[in-house]
Order: sequence, then structure tokens, then C-alpha cells
Amino acid sequence: MNNIRNFCIIAHIDHGKSTLADRLLETTKTLEAKDLQAQVLDNMDLERERGITIKSHAIQMNYRHNNEDYILNLIDTPGHVDFSYEVSRSIAACEGALLIVDATQGIQAQTISNLYMAIEHDLEIIPVMNKMDVDSAMPEEVEDQIIELLGCKREEIIRASGKTGMGVEEILQAIVERIPAPKGDPDAPLQCLIFDSVFNPFRGIIAYFKIVNGTIHTNDLVKFVATGKEYDADEIGILRLDMCPKDSLSAGNVGYIISGIKISKEVKVGDTITHVKRPCEKAIEGFEEVKPMVFAGVYPIETDEFEDLRASLEKLQLNDASLTFEPESSVALGFGFRCGFLGMLHMEIVQERLDREFNMNVITTVPNVSYKVYTKKGDCLEVHNPSGLPEITLIDRIEEPYIRASVITPSDYIGQIMTLCLGKRGELVKQEYISGNRMEIIFDMPLGEIVFDFYDKLKSISKGYASFDYHMHDFRPSKLIKLDILLNGESVDALSSLIHIDNSVSLGRRMCEKLKELIPRQQFDIAIQAAIGAKIIARETIKAVRKDVTAKCYGGDISRKRKLLEKQKAGKKRMKQIGSVEVPQKAFLAVLKLD
Repeated sequence: MNNIRNFCIIAHIDHGKSTLADRLLETTKTLEAKDLQAQVLDNMDLERERGITIKSHAIQMNYRHNNEDYILNLIDTPGHVDFSYEVSRSIAACEGALLIVDATQGIQAQTISNLYMAIEHDLEIIPVMNKMDVDSAMPEEVEDQIIELLGCKREEIIRASGKTGMGVEEILQAIVERIPAPKGDPDAPLQCLIFDSVFNPFRGIIAYFKIVNGTIHTNDLVKFVATGKEYDADEIGILRLDMCPKDSLSAGNVGYIISGIKISKEVKVGDTITHVKRPCEKAIEGFEEVKPMVFAGVYPIETDEFEDLRASLEKLQLNDASLTFEPESSVALGFGFRCGFLGMLHMEIVQERLDREFNMNVITTVPNVSYKVYTKKGDCLEVHNPSGLPEITLIDRIEEPYIRASVITPSDYIGQIMTLCLGKRGELVKQEYISGNRMEIIFDMPLGEIVFDFYDKLKSISKGYASFDYHMHDFRPSKLIKLDILLNGESVDALSSLIHIDNSVSLGRRMCEKLKELIPRQQFDIAIQAAIGAKIIARETIKAVRKDVTAKCYGGDISRKRKLLEKQKAGKKRMKQIGSVEVPQKAFLAVLKLD
């Protein structure tokens, strides 16, 4: 056990962690030359196309140092703020972390928040400066930033390059020398922490775990503590590029277990595995329940695919523990699910994965956050969906979630970023210089305001230099109202939204204009209205497609033409009473992208 090292990689998005992980695998000869490809641990097509890591990946490497053989378990983690839950799970399974900072960009917000998470778990941090081969690298400045953040010595920082392989040997030596071996007793009762799971159509559910105490053998009878279910361990093993079966694994190791589990609800990430005959006294702690930030309805385009969508979401949830969902129904869209996501990128990724991995075509409604509604009787309701709002006369107050946002930016862009944050109803908490010309600005902002396009706008204002991170802060009373969209006097519940009173009129107007462009013309006039309660605040009309009924009248009396037009008008009126308006999928998507 003294020769095992478990470590993860922490970095901001695009700081080159997947490329550096490739070099580590290459240097330790974990990969044959024929298996080599860029970002080998990013095995989803989606990850390669976007150049981001979405899933944590575990892989075991063997390394020889001072004539001793060491086993290194690497868990590669995502860097985007929407996937911070993946990072928290990986950190729970490690004793050390590589902190990778891009030498051309310096420390960014996500690096700091993940670093604090690692320090809370008492991980040994090894600072690495990546991309040293690039001409625009600023090693001295970035080193100063790392020293200020970590309080480490200058000689502890390793200079490396994922592209050229510079510094990779030093990193491997530092992992062996600086990261402590896992603590644990191989003879104690079995305790394993599940940190991930995947669905395999042939073998059932495969759970990835780290053994804290004890030893597990093939065919042992094991129990999952949270669900209380018992299984036979049909196959256990370690994770190389493929799975390698082993007869037994003992404390400190990272591996997988296949026990023929078919039902996804039976495997919970963060659960503890133990033996039935000699159970451990208590489950492993230090594992938090995930809190979704953004809620949206996901509906199948074909209504009879509802059960298929449920099965697809359950399988996806195994692989993505931060996705939550519950059934709901809508007048416009039929039966579907109310899903909780960590952010807009997470929502986009889930939609893409449903389409690619499960061939599910879905419609997603306008995303919103959860609000606390206090009624005049003193009850508190949690509302995720505008249609769940009680009557306006019964509401005492509505509280919305606020976040504490930290933006790190070069000081040239301060003015524009301030304007953006204040325009989103942000309140400045403090601002301070971190080093040189880099500043950290801390704002309290309503989560509902940053859900849509805040991240994109921040990136374009700061030419990509500003980085952004946030955590939930508290709930505060706010003047929120429900904005309804009516088509021919009937409310379309999938387009309604809860919004701050100051922004309601402009948003209502823009939504009406957008829908006018996208809804196809019918045989009758369609009125599109935005309403707050009974008050109409904006209206657009889609004109009817009309046949020229007076074409056959040459000359003659005006009353003949009028008679034909009146007859047509009456027909249109009848049609309007029985006709229904289809809202195309494009319209839902366009409303999401209104800036």
C-alpha cells in the first residue's frame, strides 16, 4: 500500500490538463504507440469536438522510481464551472492534486474555487506551470501568483509543457515523493467509496470505487449501504484504458465492480460498499448532495416516447450524478420531465448526449431557477416552474436565490464588467488587486439573471481574459412577476417565465416580436400577447393568409364586393374559434437565445 498514489488534476478550462495527462500516460508506458491520440482520456465525441472535459476519467499507471515500482491512479477532471460537482467527487477519492496553471494566462477563477475544495479535503497540492513552450508565457509573473495563492516555495513549482513533454519526469517524481500513500487497513472490515458509475448494455451497471479499508475478492457477497441491497461481485478489477479484471483488491486502490445490477436507482454515487458477513460500522462521509441551479422542462417530441425518455435520463444520471429529474406535464407539450442542471453548458451537454447516445429528440422549455414563495397564511413553497405559482392575491412575497460571484480580470476591462454586473442587478461586495494588473471583483447577483447569457457576455467583453466562478449565497425578497405569453387569448405555459418587474415590459415585447417571425401564418389572424396577470403589456398580430375573393368581380356595384368580403370575414371568424396554433420547436429555442 505504501507504493500507491491517488491524485487528480485541477485546472481552469483550457489550461491543458488533458494534454498533460496524455504525456503522463505516454511516459509511464501505459499506452502503446498505436493507441496514442490527442486527449486520450476524453472519450466522448462531444468532448473532442468542443475541446472540453465533461466527465472525470480514472486510469492506473505503473512507474518505477529508485528501483521501486509504484502504482499511480490518475483521475482527470473537468475545468468548466458547470462541472464542479465532478471535481468534488474526484477530490474525495484522492490524497493529492496537480494544480495546473497556464503560463500564458495565469490563475483564473475556477482554479481558485477547485483549489479551496482540495485544501478542505487536506490534499497535498503540487503546483505545475503548463504551456512553457509558448512564446507568450510569463513564467515569473505566474509563479508570483501561485506563491501568493498557495504560500509555497518558488522551487516547488514545476515548469512543464504538455505539448513537448518538458517537465513530465519531474511531475512523476513529485507525485511519488510529495503525495502521501493512502491510509487504511487492508484487514479491517471493507469500506469502498463509489465515485462514479456507467451503464453497459451487456454487463449492467459498472461502479467505480476507491477502497478506504479492507480487501475485496471476486465473488464476495457485498452490500451497498445507502440502498441496503446485496450483490455478488462477479468481476472486480483496475482501470487501464480498458478494464483489467483482478482476483482481489485491497485498501488504497481504485477499481471497478460489476455485479449484474440492472436498475439505475440501486447505484448512488457517494454510497459505501461493504461485506455482508463483516460489515463496516458506518458509511464514508465527506460526500455532498448536489444542488441543481437551473431548471427546465424536457419533453419528447413524439408523445409516445415518454417512457423511453425516462429510461434514457436514468442511464444518463448514472454517468452524470448532478442531473436530477421528476415527471411533469404541460398543456402545450404533453408529458415530460422537469430537469435540474448545474448551468447552461450542462443543460446543452445533456441535450446533446440524449440525442447522440440515446437517439432522443427533445424540446427544452425556457430555463429558470427555483424560488421560495411565501403565502399570506405563512406557508413556504418551493417553485421551479412559473405554472406552479399560486394566485397573485395569495402571495405575500417571493424570494429568489442570490449567488456570490467572483470575477478575475485584467484591470483594463473593469468598467465594462462592472456595467454588465450592475445591469444584471448585481451588488458590489468588494474588489481587490491579486497581483500586477489582475483584479478580483466580488458581486452578489440574482441567479436568475446569470442563467441565460451572462457567461458569454463576460467572455466577449473581456476578450476571453476574465474568468468567473460562483457559489450559492442566500435567498432574498424580490419584486418578481409571472410573464405569460398568450396565443389567441390562450396561455402557452411552456413559454411563461418568472421575471423581475423592471425587465418585464422589454422582455415581453421582444418575445412577441420573435414569435411573430417564427410562428407560421394560418388561415386566420393570430394575436400574440404578453401579459402580467390580466394586464396586456405587448401585442403583435400575425396576419391571415387570404384568398382574393373579389378577383371575379369586374366593375359593378361596390356592394357585391362587400358582400363577398363579409362572407370571407365570417368564415375566418368561425375558423379562429376552432383553430389551434402550433408553436414550432424553433420558437422555443429562439426564446432561449433572446439576449
